Amino acid sequence: MRTLERTRSELADFLRTRRERLLPEDVGLPAAKRRRTPGLRREEVAALAGVGLTWYTWLEQGREIGVSADFLDNLARVLKLDAAERRHLFLLAHERPPAEPGKTFCIVPSLAARLVEDLAPHAAYIINLRWDVLAFNGPADSLFGFNRHDSGRQNLLRLLFTDPALRDAIVHWEEQAPAMLASFRRDFAVAREDADAKGLVAELEAVSPEFKDWWRSQEVHAPCTGTRMIRVGGQPVEFEHTSLTVDGGQHLRLVVYAQKSNPAET
Repeated sequence: MRTLERTRSELADFLRTRRERLLPEDVGLPAAKRRRTPGLRREEVAALAGVGLTWYTWLEQGREIGVSADFLDNLARVLKLDAAERRHLFLLAHERPPAEPGKTFCIVPSLAARLVEDLAPHAAYIINLRWDVLAFNGPADSLFGFNRHDSGRQNLLRLLFTDPALRDAIVHWEEQAPAMLASFRRDFAVAREDADAKGLVAELEAVSPEFKDWWRSQEVHAPCTGTRMIRVGGQPVEFEHTSLTVDGGQHLRLVVYAQKSNPAET
């Protein structure tokens, strides 16, 4: 476990190196003449961050001073830190990073798409925070009927509440659907500022009374995992299902359904 003293030293080194890689013109200051040391001066960073030079100097020297989350966020902006660097800054300062805004526009990595295909005969698909189905294999299409809909309408939550065939395929839909919706709410909390996510909720509230009632009940569940009965060829079949994060930065999850083995057959 890192000691506080060591963390302060790491914080000081990190701030210094981030400062030294910037030029005055990178932050909107006039181009500087030749300098004895590289990068911005401490007084320039302090002025841009809205704090006193002495206070910022103490911070960069690793002294024991307190910092707020708002200041760290502002400093990350001044130093032009990317998302990984910003998170590192917060952790070095013993502050929990503010939640990154969730996004629903994303691209499935080619290796993840290939993994979906390689998981056959198990059903597999990849969803984002909005539960758009971005990649799926043949067995998943057979279970959920994704290809019955245009690519822009292949959203698991929408199909769950508007596709009669899928509703009929899921055994005990009236129990499974609210549980899945309660799991979706966790993702929506991350993407609540995303216009597409809010639009999906508004659309389903308008067309599905069940969705509207269950959504307003504010139930929240852990990610869907366990067993689910789905009709295959008209007969109920029990599947085990789970989800795995395949790209945390893009909030992409791989969902896998595997037919539950019969102990008598093993």
